Amino acid sequence: MNTKINFAGIEMKNPVTVASGTFGYGREYSDFFDLGELGGIITKGTSLKPRSGNKPPRVCETASGMLNSIGLQNPGVEYFAQNDLPFLKKFDTAIIVNACGSSIDEYVDLCKILNTLDIDGVELNLSCPNVKAGCMAFGNTYDGVKQVTSAVRKVLDKPLIVKLTPNVTDIASIAKAVEDAGADGVSLINTLLGMKIDIDKQKPVLANNTGGLSGPAIKPVAVRMVYQVAQAVNIPILGMGGIVNGDDAIEFMLAGAKAISIGAGNFIDPYTSVNTVKGIESYMNRHKIEDINDIVGKVKMN
Repeated sequence: MNTKINFAGIEMKNPVTVASGTFGYGREYSDFFDLGELGGIITKGTSLKPRSGNKPPRVCETASGMLNSIGLQNPGVEYFAQNDLPFLKKFDTAIIVNACGSSIDEYVDLCKILNTLDIDGVELNLSCPNVKAGCMAFGNTYDGVKQVTSAVRKVLDKPLIVKLTPNVTDIASIAKAVEDAGADGVSLINTLLGMKIDIDKQKPVLANNTGGLSGPAIKPVAVRMVYQVAQAVNIPILGMGGIVNGDDAIEFMLAGAKAISIGAGNFIDPYTSVNTVKGIESYMNRHKIEDINDIVGKVKMN
């Protein structure tokens, strides 16, 4: 069986990666298994300068999922380059850095630095507030996505993947902006905006009032959006949203994803990602599939 894929120019031994923000920089999970068993690691959101994030409480459990409002807390790209990257390089897996910023200039300056590092690719997180445009998210409009992606493309030689927010009316048009701007791939979906209220205190559980919903609760929405985007663009899709096992991963791949990411599932069981690799292999055995690439986008619609 062949589980190897080439995603947006990045060679991976299998299509399983871990989603940004759910795996840190890999240190904690390396106590459980060899990170080299994964196709790739997408780092925690990394910014030009250190960020302290939002005030707690920042995480809460919901039915079949969780809400988070971490606020992209991270030590900054300089710390990452000096401390976390050397650790990650010990493992035989692709390293993709999730890049976040608050303005086009910040994204560009960050990606200039990332372009000099020994990494395999960059995942551009366009769900951050755009301070210079009145705190509107870059990822909400075709023009906003195209503008920042185009600016980054000019300074980044490495494979560029753009992460899409599901909090839009037409995700296919947003994905088209990514393709039109010259990116190599798209990843989706990021979290859905949600809220949980403490009925005794009669106030939101999260200090930030709202947060991003992830976990199995969002999987049907994510699968639908991956399918829609697959019909609209020719660049590869990294699918995510509620994947906790091999069967979930296959569902996303049939819908059109070339690779997948495990997010909240990492919090349920630290072995979720490696068990998903085994689950994909088991599916291939059951259905006598010799090459995992053969099932991408092969869903038979009614």
